Amino acid sequence: MVRIGIIGIGFMGMIHYYGIQKVLGGKVTAICTRNPEKLDGDWTSIQGNFGPRGSLEDLSDIKTYDDIDVILADPEIDLIDICLPTHRHKDVTISALKSGKHVLVEKPIAIDLDSANEMTRVADETGNRLMVAHVLPFFAEFSYALEAVKNGEYGELLSANLKRITSKSADPPSAADVEKSGGPGIDLHIHDTHFIQLLNGMPDAVFSQGKLIGEKYTNYLTTQYIYKDNPVTISCSSGSISQKGRAFSHGFEIFLQKATLLFESATLGGQPVISQPLTIITDDGEVEQVNLGDTNPVDAFTNEIHHAVDAINSNSDPALLSGDKARDALLLCYKEAESVRTGEIITVE
Repeated sequence: MVRIGIIGIGFMGMIHYYGIQKVLGGKVTAICTRNPEKLDGDWTSIQGNFGPRGSLEDLSDIKTYDDIDVILADPEIDLIDICLPTHRHKDVTISALKSGKHVLVEKPIAIDLDSANEMTRVADETGNRLMVAHVLPFFAEFSYALEAVKNGEYGELLSANLKRITSKSADPPSAADVEKSGGPGIDLHIHDTHFIQLLNGMPDAVFSQGKLIGEKYTNYLTTQYIYKDNPVTISCSSGSISQKGRAFSHGFEIFLQKATLLFESATLGGQPVISQPLTIITDDGEVEQVNLGDTNPVDAFTNEIHHAVDAINSNSDPALLSGDKARDALLLCYKEAESVRTGEIITVE
């Protein structure tokens, strides 16, 4: 049994807590937050853009800490699940790894590449696992698409178009806030740069156009991912550009030799709308909606954390949560910002 300690009980920490309840081979044994009401189990103030609102939780069987150093010193925790703001990921992750714990840290791995490299280096030195919670591959539609590409049932990947769009903020984020989050071009778009690696590996170069926030970050962009020795064409549009009536949308078109996969969902007028259910179009002209069964957004987090727990229990590679891939996803975001800034094709080294 993998004993899990969650650091940070905001919306994402709460969703991880709920997701872990269904994980076989793992359980929450401790939480850490500075908020005394949350330590007492009153999570009613927590609400996000999907999933349940927080409620009153019975934490009588769970250790509660208000100091990160103290939870890291607890010898009865195997995996630290870090759900803190991104600018705090590096220091807490490194401390957790050095304390002998495995780590699952929310995406993005960090804000800057130096921090991400240091985190992966410390994981290598300590021999403890660094896993980054890129949840997108665990959502049913994206999981199905990734498996269809990998198993080759419909032939090789020819092309893919992805998108991930949010509405424009009424008040532009401050420079200080962007330095802590990376803005939409990292905090949002990194889902795509990670998933693209899973689809077809790291591109050799990128060409992007869009709008910058300052010099280092992007507000929105469209990118072409260039593979020099591979005829596949992959593109993605992402960022904060829509009107508020369409607060969020994401989806894909994936073209294989023998089939096309389509999916798009959005929040439209405050309501979730699946404008294009996951659909497969085959060479014989058949158009079929894929039956994914009953799906719940929290299930994706259950699957994600189960992947991490299984890697620890079986001493196997958590391929979908790789710290190296998470760092490389961050690298791609910065290369794309450089392309927007310069107007040039940027080599990915």
